[in-house]
Amino acid sequence: MAVFSAIPTATAEAFRRGAPDAFGNEPEHAISPGPGTPCRHCLKNIPEGEAMLVLAYKPFEGTHAYSEVGPIFLCAKACERGGGHDLPPVLTTAPDYLIKGYSSDERIVYGTGVVTPPSELEARLDSIFADPDVAYIHVRSARNNCYQARVDRG
Repeated sequence: MAVFSAIPTATAEAFRRGAPDAFGNEPEHAISPGPGTPCRHCLKNIPEGEAMLVLAYKPFEGTHAYSEVGPIFLCAKACERGGGHDLPPVLTTAPDYLIKGYSSDERIVYGTGVVTPPSELEARLDSIFADPDVAYIHVRSARNNCYQARVDRG
């Protein structure tokens, strides 16, 4: 069983206070156009008309060839951190997602990357976790490479 994790609350709060993103820029303020603007903290879509932040995010500790950066959205107001054993709402709305397994030293475990529809996501995660070299998995947008969530063994 997999455990889905949103970005840490302390990280989301820092961005809301204007902390620089992965490229050193202050998060941009915008208004959600509605569906397709998933908050990476509550793991729900930001409702149309609500204030949101847009920023570059690097979900890795180190800076190396595999530490990808991608755009994310956050609710501008405080929201409850999402995650758990159930598939988060933000991972059910796109036609497909890119998932990749990573080793404990933050390197892609080759052969684990796959684009999959939401209906097959949990089965694919289980098959990737069958590889003992995989420490965790990242879910990204298959179309725009936006980071969605981290997945760990449950």
